[in-house]
Amino acid sequence: MSEAIATIIKQKFPILIEPELLAEMEKYCTTRKLQAGTNFIEIGDKIIAMPLLISGSLKVVREDTEGNELLLYYLNGGETCATTLSCCLNNAKSEVRATVMEDITAILVPIACMDDWLKKYSSWRNFVMLSYRMRFEEMLQTIDSVAFKKMDERLEEYLKQRSSEINSSTIQGTHQEIADDLHTSREVVSRLLKQLEKLGRIKLSRNKIEILSLV
Repeated sequence: MSEAIATIIKQKFPILIEPELLAEMEKYCTTRKLQAGTNFIEIGDKIIAMPLLISGSLKVVREDTEGNELLLYYLNGGETCATTLSCCLNNAKSEVRATVMEDITAILVPIACMDDWLKKYSSWRNFVMLSYRMRFEEMLQTIDSVAFKKMDERLEEYLKQRSSEINSSTIQGTHQEIADDLHTSREVVSRLLKQLEKLGRIKLSRNKIEILSLV
């Protein structure tokens, strides 16, 4: 990446404003790129750095003993993974898998720097706490959705949230991928999507959903 790390951080993470912090990030952080379909973090990995996502998207999931996945949240440019952050601070192995959905570029913050920055820089502390809060609220929404909402409501909410996250009315992905995210069957997702299409609220094409009037 030709552009200075500090410059990119100021653009994508404007909360990190202290010049001394930016200078240290320039000195100690590195960048990493990964293509879609690869795993950025695997369950059981030893976490040595926290990612600050510059571009692209990641899907973060947990997995039970039978290999079933539960979607926790998606990450997009300008965000970080609070679960990974927690592992870094506690020197623990990852309990989640982060899969690259769209090619990513990330800045990696070494674990050795994080404790020191929490003590020295208020903007870093604020960033960490804000990241925790955002991810915690998203996980609560996931729990509420699974526990209290019908599948058609969950599907509509999912489509609206994904559209908002990627800032596009067109969502890429197969019906099976959506079913995996919602922890249901492909047949249920396909049936509900066809109902929404008949109502004129979405338009379906191969591996693509165009949102027309979800409210």
